[in-house]
Amino acid sequence: MEVIFKIIGLALVVVVAVMVVKQTKPEMAVLVGVAGSIIFFFYIIDLLEQAFGVFTYILDSTGLNSELFIVLLKIIGVGYLTEFSANICSDSGNSAVASKIMLAGKLVIFVLAIPIIKSLIDIIVSIMP
Repeated sequence: MEVIFKIIGLALVVVVAVMVVKQTKPEMAVLVGVAGSIIFFFYIIDLLEQAFGVFTYILDSTGLNSELFIVLLKIIGVGYLTEFSANICSDSGNSAVASKIMLAGKLVIFVLAIPIIKSLIDIIVSIMP
């Protein structure tokens, strides 16, 4: 719970810093925003490790196929990286590039999801009479 307060506090500091820097050096304001975003990422690494631990526990206790688990983690990673990158582009005024990044991310997620879709179809076919 205290992590979110740290993130919100950092966000307010970054927003104020971007506003101050934008008045004197507008080209540097984007870099300040990107630096703040990178610091946010370091704050949430612990949360990501906890989530990974839960997934590992589920995998170990259920005996699910580890390859599907790895694909699921890749899909989650691509989703977060895509959104992070697209937001940076949008914040810097490049919404056209941001929309292309989002499209590419969706396509990569679809391609990564094909083995999961195939496994589901195999399970459905195997239980059909």
